[in-house]
Amino acid sequence: MERKKHFSTTLASSVIVSASLHTPRSTHSFEQHYSINTMSTSPIRFGIIGCAEIARKVARAISLSPNATLIAVGSRSIDKARQFISDNALPASTIPLAPYDAVLDHPSVDAVYVPLPTSLHVTWAVAAAKKGKHVLLEKPTALCVEELDVILQACRENRVQFMDSTMWMHHPRTEKMRELITDPTRFGELKMVDSIFTFSADEDFLQNDIRVKPDLDALGALGDVGWYCIRSILWANLYQLPKTVVALHGPIKNNSGVLLSCGAQLLWPDGRSATLNCSFLAHLTMQMTVIGTKGVLHVTDFVIPYEEGKASFGFVSDAGFTELVTGWDPVPSKHEVIADLPQEARMVREFARLVKLIKEEGKEPETKWPEISRKTQLVMDAVKKSVDNGFEPVEIIG
Repeated sequence: MERKKHFSTTLASSVIVSASLHTPRSTHSFEQHYSINTMSTSPIRFGIIGCAEIARKVARAISLSPNATLIAVGSRSIDKARQFISDNALPASTIPLAPYDAVLDHPSVDAVYVPLPTSLHVTWAVAAAKKGKHVLLEKPTALCVEELDVILQACRENRVQFMDSTMWMHHPRTEKMRELITDPTRFGELKMVDSIFTFSADEDFLQNDIRVKPDLDALGALGDVGWYCIRSILWANLYQLPKTVVALHGPIKNNSGVLLSCGAQLLWPDGRSATLNCSFLAHLTMQMTVIGTKGVLHVTDFVIPYEEGKASFGFVSDAGFTELVTGWDPVPSKHEVIADLPQEARMVREFARLVKLIKEEGKEPETKWPEISRKTQLVMDAVKKSVDNGFEPVEIIG
């Protein structure tokens, strides 16, 4: 079963190519600017396995990426593959294929994007790796770290690149935020992170979407939106795993036992802490606050920027109160990052760059991305275990 349309957690688009405050914006759309993919003489050729709603966004990203091209779309039904190609105005040369194996067997496909339900990831990601296809995998990557380890081992053994599709990681704003929170003179030492991602799902979603079905996406809100919260916390902590995870009281599950809302606290031995909250039952929110000894960073749209062509965040350093405690001095500054390519296209561009290095120069696959995915999965597993065990602390062993 493929992902149904509702609020896809990565459906709205975002932006790329760093610039700073008040940089002029292009008046042309991304499609106008990159309407023909001619910037690479030998683009990496993608196939998509599954016509999920999120695949529409990634199909567009592939078309916008200067070093990638989409050549095939696979579905369980050839008619559905054709319909996807038509509905998304893909080039007439795009090949509809069925069943999924046909994409893996196609000799021209270099890499696959896999947006299938989480329960199918281990089957199809491993199959892709064994066929020598590089794997861009939708999040959450697996139902548990043991399944992800099977996927990563297959990718290592077959020398294929692995990357999960956490798109905000590739936005230039993310790099700019990193510069500030690693500046000891302005930010100091990291102490706390708070990350929230919620959206208010309608009744049809809560009853029928695959993200609430135990046989398809059993991790529910934790896997869908909680993944982003966990990743942001790890990102802020330079991917150092916490020692202890404790689920917060009050999670909400549906009648099938799938999480619709939950939270957790993460603790490090040196006193750092983080909290996350994720839910299908609260208004759309995606904010992250990173607190140091000298500064604070705050972003209110960290997963999907409010606008595709620009993104911003707030930062303040050495703040205090005014003389009569009537305000802040200084007030937080707004940092705006302008971009000329969506963050999902930048993700595809980076993935294709790594694939090309393997394919044409004999390089080894980049290990950073699978390592980050595995750490995210480990923390997610710990949150779920703490929920299932009555909010008992869970120790993480990396």
